[in-house]
Amino acid sequence: MTNIFPLLLLFIVLIVAFSSFVTVKQGTIAVVTVFGKYRRILFPGLNFKLPLIEQIYSRISIQNRSVELEFQAVTVDQANVYFKAMILYSVFDQSEETIKNVAFKFVDERNLMQALIRTVEGSIRAFVATKRQADVLILRRDIVEHVKEQLDQILEGWGYHLQDLQLNDITFDEVIMKSMSQVVASNNLKAAAENEGQALLITKTKGAEAEGNAIKIAAEAERQAAQLRGQGIALFREEVAKGMSVAAKEMQDANMDTSVILFTMWTESIKHFSENSKGNVIFLDGSTDGMKRTMQELMSMNLMNTENKKA
Repeated sequence: MTNIFPLLLLFIVLIVAFSSFVTVKQGTIAVVTVFGKYRRILFPGLNFKLPLIEQIYSRISIQNRSVELEFQAVTVDQANVYFKAMILYSVFDQSEETIKNVAFKFVDERNLMQALIRTVEGSIRAFVATKRQADVLILRRDIVEHVKEQLDQILEGWGYHLQDLQLNDITFDEVIMKSMSQVVASNNLKAAAENEGQALLITKTKGAEAEGNAIKIAAEAERQAAQLRGQGIALFREEVAKGMSVAAKEMQDANMDTSVILFTMWTESIKHFSENSKGNVIFLDGSTDGMKRTMQELMSMNLMNTENKKA
């Protein structure tokens, strides 16, 4: 009996010594109580506590935590909206007051999660209930900001902070989704028709402009061609007149009748008509009297031109 007592005493001392030290993992804070009453907090690392008196009540993670949730809301125009969301939250800070709120506000983690999820769902439902179903899809960021604004003060009283709320999916009833798709399709068809009409208008406008420019170019070319033809005819007449004057002078010097020139021109004209005509019929009097009459008319015209030049 005497030999057992020292061993028992040594065993008790070792138990007390080992129970005097506690290790707290990184990212965790331990809450210490004495006989069920809060005493202090322990930070990560090796910590000392009074053996058999101080107890570890709970270990609280200060790391970010996430939870996914699915719920339904109703818009002001009575459309059902289905949300799939993810909540990212964490302990507000590492102060002693915050850690006490986290440790003692709720009975356990399950009750905390239930309150957090229901609070987020209620805030989103209240916001969506004031909006039309056509506006919900474009108000994703507004919904998140509204929830954070509503919940920050509440969660801070619990010792938590809402880091982020991600609305991963927003859907409606099948009938509404189908009608929305039809609206989008009809708007696309309307835009396509408007674009096609504008393209057709531009094409016709450009075509009309091109046709007008072509007409202008053709008219300008015709004008220039007519001008050149006129200049050519005038030049031809001038050269003919010069040639006739020279020939007439030479014939006068040789005491020859100048009417031969007119006769030659008349016969050359007939030859030109016959060689270059394209089916047109020209009636000429080929009798001797007709030729004589024609010669007299040509001589009269020649005499008239000579007198005009002298005048």
